[in-house]
Amino acid sequence: MKKLALAAAMSVAATSAFAGGMAEPAPVMEPAVVVEETQSSSGGIVVPLLLLAVVAAVVAD
Repeated sequence: MKKLALAAAMSVAATSAFAGGMAEPAPVMEPAVVVEETQSSSGGIVVPLLLLAVVAAVVAD
């Protein structure tokens, strides 16, 4: 009797799990491309050149 009740409960659970049918697959989204503008290469050299000019001016005096 317990096996019959267990089988009935399992069949009810299985039919409710498949009651909705197959779900549509989620749409595949393409990854967004991020374009980032780069700074000019001279931007990183200005500060060291100014520092070198200041040091050269101090040493010259």
